[in-house]
Amino acid sequence: MLKRLFDIALSFIGLLVLFPLFAVITVLIKLNSKGPVFYRGVRVGLRGRLFRMYKFRTMVVDAEKLGGPSTPADDPRITGIGRFLRRRGKLDELPQLINVLQGDMSLVGPRPEVPQYVALYTDEEKAVLRVRPGLTDYASVWNSNEGEILRGSQDPEKDYMEKIKPEKIRLQLKYVKNHSFWVDLTIILQTLKVVIWK
Repeated sequence: MLKRLFDIALSFIGLLVLFPLFAVITVLIKLNSKGPVFYRGVRVGLRGRLFRMYKFRTMVVDAEKLGGPSTPADDPRITGIGRFLRRRGKLDELPQLINVLQGDMSLVGPRPEVPQYVALYTDEEKAVLRVRPGLTDYASVWNSNEGEILRGSQDPEKDYMEKIKPEKIRLQLKYVKNHSFWVDLTIILQTLKVVIWK
């Protein structure tokens, strides 16, 4: 209950404080390319429930039809403003505060994955679905920019599964086994440190 109240309070305050920034980003996206301001990708949430995760659109319209869910930093589907938003402290992820307010996500929890990757989870890995997915977690602090690891990849999906997923899942399972309000606060502070340092 404390975690949910914390999520509601911080996401509501965050959305109010960030509204001017959201307005500026909205204008930049509309000026840069045709299409909606938000991307609402399907993700797997608590207990396997599907939901739509909000992000500022950083790729061309119908990008899913042109490639897979793993996105290298040099992916040609990324728009000009999209590249900027992804590099500057993950600004494209801020609309997920809406998901937190709605209850689809938490401020801290395993990052939500696309259905096609979740379908490959082992029974042990499915434990990450026992908690609400989050804006940040241990894995986000460990690897704040997956796109850079995948830069230049000839097969982003294969490289994601081999270079990123094993450690990402290990850290997510670590969170599931040891999560608490104080662990959440620690991860939030670590995340802010990474974002500010970048």
